[in-house]
Amino acid sequence: MMKRLVIVTLALLASAALPAAGQYLLVPMDREQTDHLKAYGLTYWVLEQGLTAEWLLNYRSGSFLLPDRSDVRREAALRGVAVQPTGAADAAAIRSRIAEENMEVVILEKAPRIAVYTPSNVNPWDDAVTLALTYADISYDKLWDPEVVQGRLGEYDWLHLHHEDFTGQYSKFYISSAGAPWLQEAVRINEANARELGEPSVPALKKRVAEEIRTYVADGGFLFAMCTATETIELALAAMGVDIAAPFADGTPIDPDATAKMQWDRTMAFVNAEVQTNAGVNSFSDIDGHQVNTPWRQPLGAFQLFDFSAKFDPVPAMLVQNHENVLNDFYGLTTSFRRDRLKPGVVVLAEEEGAPWVKYIHGNFGKGTWTFLGGHDPEDPQHQIGDAPTDLALHPHSPGYRLILNNVLFPAARKKTLKT
Repeated sequence: MMKRLVIVTLALLASAALPAAGQYLLVPMDREQTDHLKAYGLTYWVLEQGLTAEWLLNYRSGSFLLPDRSDVRREAALRGVAVQPTGAADAAAIRSRIAEENMEVVILEKAPRIAVYTPSNVNPWDDAVTLALTYADISYDKLWDPEVVQGRLGEYDWLHLHHEDFTGQYSKFYISSAGAPWLQEAVRINEANARELGEPSVPALKKRVAEEIRTYVADGGFLFAMCTATETIELALAAMGVDIAAPFADGTPIDPDATAKMQWDRTMAFVNAEVQTNAGVNSFSDIDGHQVNTPWRQPLGAFQLFDFSAKFDPVPAMLVQNHENVLNDFYGLTTSFRRDRLKPGVVVLAEEEGAPWVKYIHGNFGKGTWTFLGGHDPEDPQHQIGDAPTDLALHPHSPGYRLILNNVLFPAARKKTLKT
């Protein structure tokens, strides 16, 4: 019999492992919160202590209800997170209101084990997810190609993909930065990895890594990716047996028939994309609607989060919890996703009204899930190579970074195994 996982909410759970008749700490996530990003870190810390938390979907912008203990209060004070003592009667009143409105309570009970796929060398740009995790004080491990090939992904509940080009073309940075020491070092490291792992080329290694990640998701993993990784892992998966990577920096065109040979039944999110076969054009395919480094680059607008039913669609509701509904867009090597390139069944979490592209998407694959967010840095819309990293102490209420941290807590939701 097939099994599927569903989020357990208070509507489905008769007796949750929550404080019985004691006190609670409400962590408001509306505009009364003093540091939205560190509030996620506080909630994660509570789970690390073996305690249980509640995520109040659509209640005061996705607030949290934590056990009222001296160590939790102390931790909140150290992090600068606003909390409100809430008695058992008041907590019951909150749950009663939630039961009657478009809200829901999701039980959080286990801190997910987090891995970030990132190179060992330091690249001259910054990854928004590692910035968010570091600022929120959420622990994570770093993995790269050797660890992935060695089967280490199964040790983790949640995987974030660094802004990696899984086609093996180094994001085509050779077009503008061919002589840069950082790019030469990246080439050296990647080529050495390919040799040591028994692959004939970097593109071949990246396809192998993409396959491991695909298996990880199919086996029940939670995948979150931003920017280049969203598009290129899909291209790598569809290009098994097809060469879609030009030799590094020599200008050799890719097989002009590559698009026709792609196997889109192997991908998670996208279908029928046209591969960019010109090695001199800094674009991977037509999945990205904005084409930031091409002559047909599109201007930025704003994107709006969808309002999901917390009771009937708790997963997408979790992923869009925010104190703002409309967010300014931000560029990345992959900024957005064309609507006509989405597979049937993909859930659109955020879109630019009237545009032929969307910003934020989610879906199931096998026993696991994936979530893709276009763009590089929610607080730096025009981020350039070599720019200073974003200081999140200046952006503690960032709605864009909240989307990232929603994904971090998503795997903590208690699940119930049902047979179908």
